[in-house]
Amino acid sequence: MRLPEPDDTGRAVALTVDLPPDFALNQPLAHFALAALDVLDREAPAYPLDVVSVVEAVLDDPRPVLMAQQYAARGAAVAEMKADGVEYEERMALLEDVTWPKPLEELLEAAYAIYRRTHPWLHEDALSPKAIVREMWETGMSFGDLVGRYQLGRSEGVVLRYLSDAYRTLRQTVPDAYRTEGLEEIVEWLGETVRQTDSSLLDEWEALTSAEPVGEVAAEVSHHGAGDGARPQRPVTANERAFRAMVRGAVFRRVLLAARDDLDALAAIEPPDGPMSRTAWDEALGAYWEEHDEIGTDADARGPQYLRIEAAAATPGLPRRWLVTQTIADPAGDHDWVIEATVDLDASDEAGEPALVTTALRRL
Repeated sequence: MRLPEPDDTGRAVALTVDLPPDFALNQPLAHFALAALDVLDREAPAYPLDVVSVVEAVLDDPRPVLMAQQYAARGAAVAEMKADGVEYEERMALLEDVTWPKPLEELLEAAYAIYRRTHPWLHEDALSPKAIVREMWETGMSFGDLVGRYQLGRSEGVVLRYLSDAYRTLRQTVPDAYRTEGLEEIVEWLGETVRQTDSSLLDEWEALTSAEPVGEVAAEVSHHGAGDGARPQRPVTANERAFRAMVRGAVFRRVLLAARDDLDALAAIEPPDGPMSRTAWDEALGAYWEEHDEIGTDADARGPQYLRIEAAAATPGLPRRWLVTQTIADPAGDHDWVIEATVDLDASDEAGEPALVTTALRRL
């Protein structure tokens, strides 16, 4: 707002909201994202992820990821239409409307149309809703999981740069008034995911935004090498808040796959010699399906009330471990089935992501 007279520092205007210390509008549409936050329902369970979707909508498109998401979505749509007996010509016509996930598309496009009335220089097609960070969080995917899921081995640099841009924009553009505990957790997780994949991008950015001399910044970047995949010096377990979020995502990914009865995928994410082979998952889920018809996967099912993480008692000669218990949200509300897992903390530090092994899906 404009001040009636300059203050002690000579400023004639003052901010009406609290902004992060390193606030920046570092995306062409970041100013729209800032305005669009006002249309979100802060009380909605999905609010933290909706903030993420607003930010993702103003980032540059990582085309390889979006094309891979679209290909996967169309493959799933074809399978569903075949099962429903839809004829080939109709299937081809319907596929034209199947694209990558676009959360809040209608809401954001309507808000953007209104915004352009006072900002007519903005291109009408500049907004681009997408869900890459959001999908990773909702499905418990790590960077490696995302690359493997969509076969992005040749585009890892594009993916990493996009995730880094998303992290910086979430940190620098979203004012304190719009931040919640849930959003802070997502930002911490995303930053640690980028750092553990390749710390050079964040090291370079953090050095440039600090008081370090330019020469030291250049030396730091040269030492790491942008995109060289060098292991960061900080162990992933050092940031306990972010690491807990990673663990929660990893175990909930098992819940999502179990809900789809995807035995092959469940077996694929476990070590070959682990206790939960494909057969073990099949038997355990068979027993569960005899008692319940479905497994809850909504925001409530992912809530902290269903997850317990405990540090295992220290044993000489054995690695540090966490014991994880994820209660299944069954339709009857009995809460009598759990997924149990262990996390090797030392192996997690070596891998840069949770070294989680499922030990059981069982009835209490």
